[in-house]
Amino acid sequence: MKKLIVPALAAIMLAAACGGPGGGSPVEYDPSPSPPPPAPVMEMAADGVVGGMSKQAYSEAPSRPVEPDTPDAEPGVEQYIAYSHSLGMKLPKGGVDAMMQAHIEACKSAGTNTCIVINSNTYSYDEDRVNGNVSLRAKPEWIEQFLGAVDAATEAAGGEITSRSTRADDLTRQIIDTDSRLDAQRTLQTRLEGLLERRDGTLGDLLQIERELARVTGDIESIEAQLKALRLRVSMSSLDISYETIIPPFSSSRSNPLGEAFGNFFYNLSAAIGAVITAFAVGLPWLLLLGVFLWIWLKLIWPRMRGTRKKKATAADESKAT
Repeated sequence: MKKLIVPALAAIMLAAACGGPGGGSPVEYDPSPSPPPPAPVMEMAADGVVGGMSKQAYSEAPSRPVEPDTPDAEPGVEQYIAYSHSLGMKLPKGGVDAMMQAHIEACKSAGTNTCIVINSNTYSYDEDRVNGNVSLRAKPEWIEQFLGAVDAATEAAGGEITSRSTRADDLTRQIIDTDSRLDAQRTLQTRLEGLLERRDGTLGDLLQIERELARVTGDIESIEAQLKALRLRVSMSSLDISYETIIPPFSSSRSNPLGEAFGNFFYNLSAAIGAVITAFAVGLPWLLLLGVFLWIWLKLIWPRMRGTRKKKATAADESKAT
């Protein structure tokens, strides 16, 4: 019996290595011959047909990983698109807080299953200038309805929409691949639990199976969390709204060069006089020193030099006369 357990465990570990996160198609160990592939399911469902295959039939059909080389999703596969919206608006004085609270209350009144306020911030620079932002996560239908009514509400408040953008992320390949890896790990977990229940083999073989089972269980929990986050991005779109105050032309917070010049006249005059006094105080010692050197030159050195020149000139004239 030990000879049968060891090859089976090796095959299961190989399947785990191939079916883990980032791996390719899952490889399962099954000594029985492979059954023929199931026929395509084309039944109609109560909730409609998607691409020729009903949603219920697609959920019950065996999932297959999408090949990395495939440029687009396979026909009949439901598309998973995550939308992100951003909106910017300007409002008159005192309108930012009121508009922010109205948007937050609209989200809260819709319920946490429809809309959730992620965060909200308000920045007050002065009495005339208040900015803010709100981040929401809501159902795509609610966001569509909100964006359809926000223009009229902003115009009624005396504001304007300054920016609007929408981004779409296609998560179809990522969700299908993650779902396929999750199915492979769950199949592997079932096989390991079956081997552990039979209690065949030595104690070392059983401990190895338990370690492998613990690793596979941890991988399943991690993949489930990833899949839940991806599906949440699809089912709940994000919306970021920024608010800015419109500053009036003659607001006290807006700069006025002429008024500032008159208001600072005496200050600038006193500053200029102070600069002159400071420069005079710094240059006065140098002026005194220069005056001393000039006096010495004019009173002592220059007269001697002039007398010596006169004597030389007189001597030269006498020598010419003789």
